[in-house]
Amino acid sequence: MLNVSLAPRVLFYIAGFPVTNTLLWTVIISIAVMVVFVWVARRMKKVPGPLQNLIELLVEESYNFMNTVTGSEKKTRRLFPFIFTLFIFILLGNLLTFLPGQSALTIEKAGGVVPLFRSIMSDYGLIFVMTLIGIITAQIVAIAVHGPFGYIGKFINLKGFKDFFKSIFQGQVKFSLLGQGFLDLFLGVMDLVGEVAKIVSLSFRLFGNMFASEVITSVMLFLAPFFVPLPFKFLGLLTAVVQAFVFAVLTLIYITMASEIEEDEIAEEATI
Repeated sequence: MLNVSLAPRVLFYIAGFPVTNTLLWTVIISIAVMVVFVWVARRMKKVPGPLQNLIELLVEESYNFMNTVTGSEKKTRRLFPFIFTLFIFILLGNLLTFLPGQSALTIEKAGGVVPLFRSIMSDYGLIFVMTLIGIITAQIVAIAVHGPFGYIGKFINLKGFKDFFKSIFQGQVKFSLLGQGFLDLFLGVMDLVGEVAKIVSLSFRLFGNMFASEVITSVMLFLAPFFVPLPFKFLGLLTAVVQAFVFAVLTLIYITMASEIEEDEIAEEATI
């Protein structure tokens, strides 16, 4: 019987806290990544072995790529640990679900058989939290770069209204400034909506692709369990790599854009 569940299944409880199959997989992957990287870092050799060579290549190429995106060595050094960790975590979370034999590991519960492991990126709660961390980091960077008032002014721009009332006191009524004020205010609201939309689009892109891949593969395995699912497996493998890359790069771009100083701000600082 084919059983596809949108929500992760609860395996057991620890002090009333539910431990789901995706959470169990998350803990295992996190511990494994930390152990491997610490082990390699403490045993660095002048002539690297295969594992050290692979990690060094991955780190170096990722750093160089990030440098081309940020355009600043300083920004890259600050952002690289966060973005690279995000990429590795998502990539391994996607790829390790392709290990054979996972579906055979199940436990019996009152509601039936529950799989012990499940793709962590098919859990929208985890993806939503990761997305929030990335977007909130971008907002913090924007506040640090532009200042609190400059950040708020991006969404609530009253300069047009200020210039309009200023023109009235000067004996001139310029309705074009009033129209510009409403336009600036509307664009500010759209910017605010855009920031919220980033959370939805970024999280649903990763979740939708990975959950769809899991469902399609399960359906094909159920209908034709031999050679027919192979193309879908390869497609899922490609999706796993691409979506990890896209999520990390988009997060990097959002943070980099938040750290950019616009031309009007540069001109304003030059006149002071």
